[in-house]
Amino acid sequence: MTTRLTSLPNGLRIVSERMPGLASASVGIWVNAGGRHEAPDQNGIAHFLEHMAFKGTKRRSALQIAEEIEDVGGYINAYTSREMTAYYARVLQGDVPLALDVVADIVLNPVFDPREIEVERHVILQEIGQALDTPDDIIFDWLQEAAFPDQALGRTILGPAERVAKFQRADLQRFVAEHYGPDQMIIAAAGAVDHEALARQAEDLFGHLAPVGRRGVQGGRWQGRERREVKDLEQVHFAMGFQGPAYRDKDLYTSQVYTTALGGGMSSRLFQKVREERGLCYSIYAQSGSYDDTGMITIYAGTSAEEIGDLCGLTIDELKRAAEDMSEAEVARARAQMKAGLLMGLESPSSRAERLARYLAIWGRVPSLKEATARIDAVNLRKVRDYAERLVSKADTALALYGPVGHAPDLGALRDRLAA
Repeated sequence: MTTRLTSLPNGLRIVSERMPGLASASVGIWVNAGGRHEAPDQNGIAHFLEHMAFKGTKRRSALQIAEEIEDVGGYINAYTSREMTAYYARVLQGDVPLALDVVADIVLNPVFDPREIEVERHVILQEIGQALDTPDDIIFDWLQEAAFPDQALGRTILGPAERVAKFQRADLQRFVAEHYGPDQMIIAAAGAVDHEALARQAEDLFGHLAPVGRRGVQGGRWQGRERREVKDLEQVHFAMGFQGPAYRDKDLYTSQVYTTALGGGMSSRLFQKVREERGLCYSIYAQSGSYDDTGMITIYAGTSAEEIGDLCGLTIDELKRAAEDMSEAEVARARAQMKAGLLMGLESPSSRAERLARYLAIWGRVPSLKEATARIDAVNLRKVRDYAERLVSKADTALALYGPVGHAPDLGALRDRLAA
């Protein structure tokens, strides 16, 4: 499988990878515009815009958008993250031109009918309400806010209900004009796809557009605070964060191997010690997430009000112990999990198209799978232990707690235990 890349004079990039043996393809547009590109008074608008893209264009009604893709057996969807918004479809090989035409249409030609804005506003407000009623979902937004307070990176993607309630057509049009230029877009496709045909069609659809230039975003400044929300729930939901590496940081893969060994599966340290040996929770895990200029390592668990103190203490102790006695077998297992997860995920054309777009946005190129696995293999025991030691020695954490939190230690107590 060979990656093909074409760049248009206006900055649009088209990247694809043909996957032999597949009868379908995934094609989409990734826009360099997410939650952290919003001004404070725009918080939530990138996500609102994603919803509105499906509500009608100059050429198609909302129903026609869905029907044209589903009439050929395909599906279409979108998502908003803190750094990107993606619109994509998966169809059979012969319908790739249709898919790109529809996806381009919803990105370039939304009409923002005021009546549809009001309908979708209610849908998003319901989505916000649902998130608030889902403790193991909202806890991560609160941790993000505690880690990066009063910053674009710390604000929620959905936005606050009071802000979403006020967005108007002009607000959506302004955000599009600022960020939705061809130089801020990547068209990515994988599967049964013809790169030359894709590039020609992309030039026809986007070649006449002028670039908008890249707008600066507020840098992420880790501050590590605490957010504690009391509510009568069955469990205390606990999320703790540490500053992690950015995408291009030399410690990126070391961080990922470390968090996989610490809490990435049933054989991981946290799962074995906290759940299997002590029975303090049903679910506990660690993960590493990165952004353009920073990142965060997150540990999450849910437990009873009476046992939250024990769970917090045991988690801190395992973090400290990992810096001292992480074994070669644990590191090897974590590397194997990461490589298998990478390769298994890329059996899907949708996952592969997303990988193409994200890597091109981050590095300006798409590393080969051989290069990616080699970087994972380069992470050895010494690197993992050194990384774990640096993490613990800083003791600079962020904390979010939700539920009956009366017996939970505060952030200062957790930091003291880490430093002891």
